[in-house]
Formats: sequence, C-alpha cells, structure tokens
Amino acid sequence: MRFIHRNIPSAVIRLESEDFRKVLNLLRQRYGPRDPPLHVSGEDAFWVLIGAVLSHRTRDEMTDRAYKRLRQRFRSPRDLAEADVGEIVKLIRDVGFYRQKARRVKQIARIITFEKSGVVPSDRYELMKLPGVGPKSADIVLSVAYGMPEVAVDTHVETVAKRLGVVDAKAGYEEIRSALKKLAAADEVRLINITFVNFGREVCRKPRPRCQICPITSFCRYYAEKVRDPAP
Repeated sequence: MRFIHRNIPSAVIRLESEDFRKVLNLLRQRYGPRDPPLHVSGEDAFWVLIGAVLSHRTRDEMTDRAYKRLRQRFRSPRDLAEADVGEIVKLIRDVGFYRQKARRVKQIARIITFEKSGVVPSDRYELMKLPGVGPKSADIVLSVAYGMPEVAVDTHVETVAKRLGVVDAKAGYEEIRSALKKLAAADEVRLINITFVNFGREVCRKPRPRCQICPITSFCRYYAEKVRDPAP
C-alpha cells in the first residue's frame, strides 16, 4: 500500500503517476473496449456537441432516444437552425429540461451555420461561448470529435478521482481535470472517461461503493481510510 497513515491530512495524500497508470490498466482490462453511448459517438463535431448538450442531467438511454429522433429528422446544422422549436421539443421530450434544451440546440445550430460557416470550434473557450455549453460538453467535443487528450469530468469521474486520492474532496471541475491529465500519459487521457464512468456505475457508486468487488482497492485512499482501517 503506497498511502500514508490516516494521521496525515487527506488533502495532501495524492496518487502517484505510476500507480495511476496501473489503475487505468486494471480498469481497461476489466471493461475492455466498450462502445460509447450513441449521442457521443462518431466524428461529426456538430452532432457530438448536440448530444453532449442533450445529455445534461439525463441518463444515457434517454439521451440516446432523443438524439436518434433528432438526427433522423434533421440532417444538417442548417436543418436544425431553421426548425420550429416546438417540433424540437416534441422530439427530445425524453431528456431533462427539454424545453430549455430545445431552444439551446436551435441557437447552437444557428450560430454554427450562420456565424461559424458550419464549423464547430476546436478551441475549448470558443466552445464554451455557445449557449448551454459548459466545460464538460466542451471537453467531450474535443476528446470525441477532435481526438484531443481531454477529460470530461462527470459525476462518476469526479467520485472515482476523489476516492482514489487524485484530488481532495473539495476539488472542483478544473482542478480534477488538470490533475487527471497530469497523471496520465497523453495517449491514455481519453481512456479515463470510458473506464471511470463504467467503473463508477458498476462498482465505485457515489452513495454506496461496492468495495468488496473492487479491483483497485490497493490504490484507493477511500478504502485505506474508511474500509480497511476505519477510524475508531
């Protein structure tokens, strides 16, 4: 066990790069190459962006359902830009906040079509200027559509990173993203999302982690402090 004793503040405990790579390898072996959800697959940056916006606070299966209907109805950014918002609402009712998202995807389509000459920005901060596009959506586009070494920090990635000891419990999005990118080699960064998300759903669940079946307890700060050697 590489972690230091419980009497040292957890805020200074950090997972080392060598161990982090071992964690990634173990999780990659466990989950293998899995297909991503439909709404964040493919190389079309516009539709990856729309899928990311639809997915906010919505389960993947619900997002995929709405996304599929949207793509079947509208073939291009221009088609979506010129669509009636009411029709978009009907197509994406499965997702949370669907009325707000309907307006946003139309706005995004109009901006991409008429202001960006049909090209989705490949710059993180330019992406975040688009309506409803935050850091997570921008990082999804950069990673999935443009193949950049980016990490989209969703609730599963955050939970796993904090329990492992990559960052402390109070760390925010940018600190988590930066720490994960520093620990992984450039060609491994894009593995973080698919492995951490699947692991977070199946084993390292936010309310009740299933530590008894976890393959990486020897690297985990949470396990060392709360399970293996709980405080009296």
